[in-house]
Amino acid sequence: MKVIKAEQIHDAVVDLVLKAARYLPEDVKTAIRVARNTETSDSAKEILGQLLENADLAKESGLPLCQDTGLGVFYVEIGDEVQIEGNITEIINNAMIDGYQKGLLRKSSCHPLTRKNTMDNSPAVIHFTHVAGDKLTIKHMAKGGGSENMSRCTMLTPAQGWEGIKEFVVRRMAEAGPNPCPPTIVGVGIGGTFDLAPSLAKEALFRPLSAENPDPELAAMEKELLDEINQLGIGPMGLGGKTTCLGVKIAMHPCHIASLPLAVNVQCHSSRIKEVTL
Repeated sequence: MKVIKAEQIHDAVVDLVLKAARYLPEDVKTAIRVARNTETSDSAKEILGQLLENADLAKESGLPLCQDTGLGVFYVEIGDEVQIEGNITEIINNAMIDGYQKGLLRKSSCHPLTRKNTMDNSPAVIHFTHVAGDKLTIKHMAKGGGSENMSRCTMLTPAQGWEGIKEFVVRRMAEAGPNPCPPTIVGVGIGGTFDLAPSLAKEALFRPLSAENPDPELAAMEKELLDEINQLGIGPMGLGGKTTCLGVKIAMHPCHIASLPLAVNVQCHSSRIKEVTL
């Protein structure tokens, strides 16, 4: 049995929070560079260049990529041969609080109705999965409000199938327009239940842009959705161009014979995700 100390988890989560806020993933930067080189719109090229410059400035200065430093979302995989010293929920939540404080990151968590700020960005949103092995993997996403507000979940009928899925996803991105700060990355969750589909869609966003879906059928569906979304002409920051979306990531799960759950989780161009394995 592998024992992981609370302090080790705490320090790792603080590091994730700070790096996610400050460092744009290399695969996203590469995708933006490629898009800038293939764009035909002068305004789109200019905006994509500014996004790259912003990423460089954030990395050099230690300032966040965006003023909306998001809510702390975590996906945690716990190996069945791992023993954790302490309450892992409390450890992650406290480390998230410390990370936001240390990085002087904006605290965006508030009461849904009174809108009173919790003042420390807590509580963290944590999803747990138990897996085989002696590893603890923690994935962190700083989820901003602009992109999250454009996300949707619906229950299609089985007869709607792929065409219904495609129509819903593309229409959602057309309706979202400039609001999620494109170019976006789009996570799509298909199947499961009403509550599982959105989580599938969000977790799919952790798959690198450069990593093709291992399922050939889903890989083809991702490409088709990406092509159709980019044909909308919304472009970077909604000012026109071919680059509305940098990538589409699909996760699928078996569902009830009478239902077809579908969720779209939108990520802005500042894809603030990091992960660590202990």
